[in-house]
Formats: sequence, C-alpha cells, structure tokens
Amino acid sequence: MVRIAIAPALIAALTMLSACGTTKGSIEDGGGTVADEPQRSAGSSAIMKSMRGGLIGGSLGAGLSDDEKTRALEAEYRALEYAQAGQPVPWKGDSATVYGEAAAAQAYRVGSQDCRQFTQTVFRNGQSKIARGTACRNADGSWTPLA
Repeated sequence: MVRIAIAPALIAALTMLSACGTTKGSIEDGGGTVADEPQRSAGSSAIMKSMRGGLIGGSLGAGLSDDEKTRALEAEYRALEYAQAGQPVPWKGDSATVYGEAAAAQAYRVGSQDCRQFTQTVFRNGQSKIARGTACRNADGSWTPLA
C-alpha cells in the first residue's frame, strides 16, 4: 500500500525537477548564450553598473564598441558569478576579428566577502591583450573590482 502511494509522488517530483532544466546549453558544455547573446534585465544592469566597467573599462577596452564592451563586461560578471575556476567565458565582437574571454580563479574569503581574481583577454586582428584584477562579491550579489 505504501509503495502505491510513493510512486505518484515520485513521478510528480521528477516531473517538477525536469521542468527546472533548460534547453540552452550550460557554460560547462560550451552551449547557451553565455556572453554572445546578452539577456539583460533591470537587476542585471544594476549589478553590471556596480562593476564600474570591470577590466574592459580600462585601456584594454580602448577601440571596442559600446556593445562589445557590454558583452565583455557581461562575460566578466558570468565568470565571477557562475564559472568554475579557470573556465573561460567567451564573448563575441561586432566582427569576426574581435572577440574575447573572461576567466576567474578559485574564490577565497576576505572577512565576510567572497573574492576572486580574474582575467579578461581581448583578441583583435590576431593580437591578444590581457588584463588582470580582483573583485569581491557584495551582499546584494554584485561584484566590486578592487582598485
């Protein structure tokens, strides 16, 4: 009798869990819209503002369009927030000769904040430039680069 009651509950639970999946690929499998198709919301733009331009906001981003800078900054955020240590988060530029990737190192704790070192690499016309920085996560989910 107990087995009969468990089966429908198990089926319902598995059905609900399967609804949590996504049809887009994950960062791990190289699919989805990691940084090549930004999905912006009001909350994400506030979080992006807190990054104060990130590494791409400095000289590394000179010569990039505003859209390219936004895609690169979104890649930095996704690397800090979601990616495993060392895993690059790619972004695409307006042309095939401009693209890049952001990658974050293992998180570590400073006081009550999680921090990560990270890099941003920009490839332009066959040349690459790399910038390095550190950012710490705030209570509201935003990341603040350290000066």
